[in-house]
Amino acid sequence: MIMIRNSTQRSLRVVTKNQTKRIGYFGPVGTFTEQALLTQSDLASCDLSAYRTVPDVLDAVESGEVDQGFVPIENSIEGTVNFTQDALVFDHNLLIQREIVLDIEHCLVARKGVALSDVAGVMSIPVATAQCHNYLRKQFPKLDVRATNSTAEAAQLVAANTSENLAAIAPRNAAKVYGLEVIATDIADHQGNQTRFVLVGKNTVPQATGHDKTAIVVFQRADEPGSLISILQEFAARRINLSVLLSRPTKRG
Repeated sequence: MIMIRNSTQRSLRVVTKNQTKRIGYFGPVGTFTEQALLTQSDLASCDLSAYRTVPDVLDAVESGEVDQGFVPIENSIEGTVNFTQDALVFDHNLLIQREIVLDIEHCLVARKGVALSDVAGVMSIPVATAQCHNYLRKQFPKLDVRATNSTAEAAQLVAANTSENLAAIAPRNAAKVYGLEVIATDIADHQGNQTRFVLVGKNTVPQATGHDKTAIVVFQRADEPGSLISILQEFAARRINLSVLLSRPTKRG
């Protein structure tokens, strides 16, 4: 399959503000996803529900539990968020309504009184630990890195664990939400870290803006020489520029 693009408890909380639209997002409270969502004034005023995983968000949209979902789809350091892309292609018949790009600052957060030299383990979602891989190798070469469902969940777990001196890779805001201290800032391996988030919904095609991006999913009928170039030539002949070309497994043997 080729993708071509131009240019425990599921619901964790509900904030009731506006009864006209319900939006589910990848939570819990304090994630970068929530931070990006709140930059959009029209979305921030809706009924917001946090879900534990991206598939949970997309399931909620498809079932009608919420009207739209808000999830991460791409990062400037690690590339495509594969579980989001694959879920949208294979598991859900949803349309992208909007995209938002957020600057990402990964911080190391811990309980009050825990210094950098005291840290006995680090927790975060794997995409975040991958973005901070070199920092972790240099600062904590012998420590275990534990996987969580999200950066904010990592902060939650660190706050709740009083028996170990753990730290989480999480947003600065998550430290405020869960009563933690920031013990290191901007720990990503590369500058200019950004994540692209998308708003998805059912059966609604947003109005054209003149700056729209188009995503196309292509399944090859046969594995033969020239099959890829034959597709790309159609775009070249029409002077259509391609910003991203991705190849994903079909999930079949």
